[in-house]
Amino acid sequence: MGATAAVVVAALVQGAGNDPVVGAALSLSVPAEYRALIEEAGNTCPQVSPNLLAALLTQESGFNPKARSPVGAQGIAQFMPSTWESHGIDGNGDGKRDVWDPEDAIPSSAKYLCTIADDVKDVPGNKQNNMLAAYNAGSGAVRQYGGVPPYKETQNYVRAISALADQPSGGGTTATTTQAATAINAAKAMIGKPYSWGGGNASGPSTGICCSPNGSSGASIEGFDCSGLTLYAYAKAGISLPRTAEQQYAASEPVKPGQQRPGDLVFYGTSAESIHHVGIYVGNGWILDAPRPGTQVRYSPMDTMRDLYGVARPKPSNSKEI
Repeated sequence: MGATAAVVVAALVQGAGNDPVVGAALSLSVPAEYRALIEEAGNTCPQVSPNLLAALLTQESGFNPKARSPVGAQGIAQFMPSTWESHGIDGNGDGKRDVWDPEDAIPSSAKYLCTIADDVKDVPGNKQNNMLAAYNAGSGAVRQYGGVPPYKETQNYVRAISALADQPSGGGTTATTTQAATAINAAKAMIGKPYSWGGGNASGPSTGICCSPNGSSGASIEGFDCSGLTLYAYAKAGISLPRTAEQQYAASEPVKPGQQRPGDLVFYGTSAESIHHVGIYVGNGWILDAPRPGTQVRYSPMDTMRDLYGVARPKPSNSKEI
């Protein structure tokens, strides 16, 4: 069935109980090359909609088909190898099941959502929340706890995807999911670049200045400091950020706890006036950042510092079109 026909048919389908009505259109901003895939795969079963699938892919990888999490999840839908082995499908009919190919991974993600929705259909509570929780933590955990399990990561995951799926994006006052994905990919390409105090600009790594609070100089090191990395990443997405972490927080829109999505900026400090570090959220409690002198651009846990202040989404105002 073609994508257009599938959307029209799905619009007439309503799930039982707390199952959502399948949306008639994809309103979230996604990369153009994945729209048709998401629109068709997002109507695999009544429990899945194109917007929900797009929101899940945003949370999982920021639409990066080569994403690899620190715990081993792979591809645009972040399948663990064992899960892919049992649930991956040959979506494009080329005779291979390739977790790195969005034409296989996106339909596989939708089909897996449908499978686990059936697995937990008799569990009390919101059916969509239970399905998303099962995607993150496993159907067994949802059945064991009679709903979304009491895991902070899973609860935040469910809230973030639901909030994104329930509201259109694109053309709004904050960065779109496409811009966020571009920023993540730009930062990821800089992994391994050395930390340089004052280093980094919209064009890429640069030599820094002297001196950091502990006396470290970036004057002879070509690389990034924390805000230089985020400035560069969002410049690649067409959004101009100020130079310092404190200024970047002021230029962004705060995100409520549990509603962060890949591409959001994570800030550290004891107040808005004392913010001293920033990283780019990539999902599942991890950020990309340039931590401190003597290190390199890398993945770090979101709780890498004890003074996590908040999460905020860059505003594209006064930014160039991409």
